[in-house]
Amino acid sequence: MNSPAKIWTAGLIIIGDEILSGRTHDKNISQIASWLQVQGIRLSEVRVVPDVEERIVEAVNALRAANDYLFTTGGIGPTHDDITVDAVAKALGVPVVVNEEARALLERYYADKGGLNEGRLRMARVPEGADLIPNRRSGAPGIRRGNVILMAGVPHITGGMLDALTGELEGGAPLLSETIGCWVAESEVAGMLREVEEAHENCQIGSYPFFRDGKAGANFVIRSTDPADIASCADSLTDGLATNGYDFTPGGI
Repeated sequence: MNSPAKIWTAGLIIIGDEILSGRTHDKNISQIASWLQVQGIRLSEVRVVPDVEERIVEAVNALRAANDYLFTTGGIGPTHDDITVDAVAKALGVPVVVNEEARALLERYYADKGGLNEGRLRMARVPEGADLIPNRRSGAPGIRRGNVILMAGVPHITGGMLDALTGELEGGAPLLSETIGCWVAESEVAGMLREVEEAHENCQIGSYPFFRDGKAGANFVIRSTDPADIASCADSLTDGLATNGYDFTPGGI
């Protein structure tokens, strides 16, 4: 369900010492941001925090207060350092309980893999009052309690959980974009970009410079939820570039 007038936002917390140490390269930010955009929700902030309970609690409370939704990735597995469920429960002020539906799912999944041991049972623990997010890729489900959504850190499992959430979250109109490329140093047109953006209050213009073949250039990305606003802003931007003697390339360079 979409409510176009409101801008819906989400925060994201990436949890794990392995991300901060560089042993693992995060791939979830881009896939979550892209998925959210299609749902009409904007990713407004990302934090990367270690496997330390108080740091997770602090981040959860800050980002859930500032956004309509909060997503976390990582720390919901079977090992001792998977403490996301405990930290989120503490932040929400509720106890951790074993979800019987999750236990049954895990029992079926591990029936031919050695059974459900103490470590695997940890993946059935949820903050009290939580619902499960289906996970077709492995036995352990994701967890949703209100607008706080806990997902796996493994990207292809995260992607499956996002698929299960598609259409389940309320959002606004999807954010649209149009790109215009130009062989110009962005500093030469910074003032003009600012003026065009200020004249189109429902649009944002991002400037992304590059250097190729010995020349400076930039791609200007106009974003808005309204295609008419984007078209108007693009017309003003291209007129401004042309007036200043710069050739431009619709679609970007």
